[in-house]
Parts: sequence; C-alpha cells; structure tokens
Amino acid sequence: MATITSNDAVLAEAFGANEGTALRIKQAVLVILGIAVLATAAKLKFPIPPSPVPVTMGTFAVLTIGAAYGPRLGLVTILGYMAIGALGFDIFASSSAEKNGLTYMMGGTGGYLVGYVLATLALGFAARKGWDRNVAMMGLGLLIGNALIYVPGILWLAHLYTWEKPILEWGLTPFLIGDAMKLALAALIVPAVWKLVGKARA
Repeated sequence: MATITSNDAVLAEAFGANEGTALRIKQAVLVILGIAVLATAAKLKFPIPPSPVPVTMGTFAVLTIGAAYGPRLGLVTILGYMAIGALGFDIFASSSAEKNGLTYMMGGTGGYLVGYVLATLALGFAARKGWDRNVAMMGLGLLIGNALIYVPGILWLAHLYTWEKPILEWGLTPFLIGDAMKLALAALIVPAVWKLVGKARA
C-alpha cells in the first residue's frame, strides 16, 4: 500500500480551481450540489429482502460526500443539509409535509442525524489521509463512519424509549444488510474514481 500522509488531496480538490475567487465559486457549487444529492438520496428507497425495511441511499450519500469533499467542505455541506431540514423542508428519509423541521429532527431519527455529521467528518479526515485511494482502507473508513452513525442513533432511541424496548431491533438489525451493500459499493466507487483521475492526468 502506498504511503499516505495527512495532507493528501480529496476528490473535490482534484479538479477545477484551487485558489482565489474561482475556488470559492467551486466550493459553493459543490455545497449546493451535495445538499441536493443528500436530499435526493434520502428519498430513494429500495426493498432488499429479507430486510423488513426498505434501504435508503442516505447513508451512502453522507459517507461518499464526506470522502469526496474532505472534512471542512463536507462539514459545511452536511450542516447546510441539516439547517434546511430544520427550516421545515421535506428532505429527510422519513420526513413529510406534515412531519418535518425540528420536531422531526428531535424524534427517533435525531441521533442518526447527529451521526451523519460525525460520519462526514470521519470520512473527510480518512480521505485527507489517503484512505479513499485504496479499497481496503476506504472500507475501513466506511465501517468507522457507519458505526459513528449507529452509536448516537441507538443511544438516542434508548434515551427516548429506554432499553426495555427492542432498541436494536428497531434501529440496527433491520438495516445491516442494506448498509453492507452500500458500504461495499462506496468502497469500490471512490478508489475507482481516483484511478480515473490518475489516468486522465497521465
């Protein structure tokens, strides 16, 4: 495996301007695009038997944007997504015209939304260390990021409903199959994009 450093460029820095006004414009466009991708992915649902719940692409978008954008731009993007959701826009996986905003965010999914922020940062820092250029290291980073989504999510469910309820059956086990598939996909896609970038520059 190639030597990695804490200063490796992330995918968002591999194209376009990297200084001056043009950089700020590029970053603004990426943030807007990232928020749009997060909102769209959250609403994409696919049945994956034998899982009893449909799989959404929200976590896939969170983790890949974190890796592609790096910690700073990724954090701005995920916080922008949260802010728009807090204003009442229907952009979360289970939100609706009637169930949205801060009321929705403080409900059962609140911990997972906190986890989204943590996971975005984790994947951003992992990418900054070059983990996103290797399938195995990218996979490890994704596992860490996914754990950072589940831990606050499950703890928040336990806070709302107590451990006497089947918290793990509600908030963990139904999602494992779908998450495994999404992590495998992201672990393959991001390093593959880096290879394409390398070939384009060759």
